[in-house]
Amino acid sequence: MGGISACMATSVIQPIDTVKVRIQLQEGVKGGAKVNINPFTVFAQIAAGEGPRALYTGLSAGLLRQLTYGTARLGVFQTLQSKLKEPDGKLSFVNSLFASTMAGGLGALFGTPADAALVRMQADRTFPVDQRRGYKNGIDAMYRMAREEGLKGFFSGASPTVIRGLAVNIGMLVSYDYYKEWLKPVADTNTQTNRFAAGALSGWTASTMSLPFDFVKTRLQKMKPAADGSVPYQGFLDCCRKILAAEGPGAFYQGYFTYVIRITPHIMLTWVFLDNLKTIDFLK
Repeated sequence: MGGISACMATSVIQPIDTVKVRIQLQEGVKGGAKVNINPFTVFAQIAAGEGPRALYTGLSAGLLRQLTYGTARLGVFQTLQSKLKEPDGKLSFVNSLFASTMAGGLGALFGTPADAALVRMQADRTFPVDQRRGYKNGIDAMYRMAREEGLKGFFSGASPTVIRGLAVNIGMLVSYDYYKEWLKPVADTNTQTNRFAAGALSGWTASTMSLPFDFVKTRLQKMKPAADGSVPYQGFLDCCRKILAAEGPGAFYQGYFTYVIRITPHIMLTWVFLDNLKTIDFLK
């Protein structure tokens, strides 16, 4: 149910994710190139210059990611949640934090290869034609990453992906039930209104907590080795240091609006789809 709900949400918001990645891949420098952070103009540029289908670049990798990452994080969280509940059926904040941390870390680790494939496929069109990787789909991208670069390429950006996964899942998984209870005086927890509202607030919380880690992850996964084999960043901390020095602290929240409108509906729809799937008798 976790994997299905996550895939359904991804299918809806893929164009927003493509715009988000394109914004993050722009490397603005103080006093130099200006970064276009307007998601509407970036959306229009992609649609006009590359065609509407370009907005769904990497969808196969995105779905593959949710079948690994989405399935693992929601499955692990729900399992731990049921095991850690108190006799009265409630889950303490500490146990909720533990369950979300474990689910986020494991889910992110399982989903790293597909996540790296997704970013690379979305970034490919930003390179000159002779430098493009030309992946056919998510499976082809993962196969070539493993064959051409070994485990290093296969798990490109694993550290920031896991850290980002922890931030997203702590913000998402811990907050959802609390938001549902908070909204109960306005809309009962079993209503669609409560699910949509609590899901949206949960998504906003998760996106605000995780954007800096997502930004670094995108830069690391997108980089290509130079002719001599050197790469722009030597790891998570080196990437943070160089971005901070060259672009300032605000760069880590580059594309915040786009990121929020990409993460928030995905998490909202994931929760809504998941809660509704739970009501289907043969899936119980």
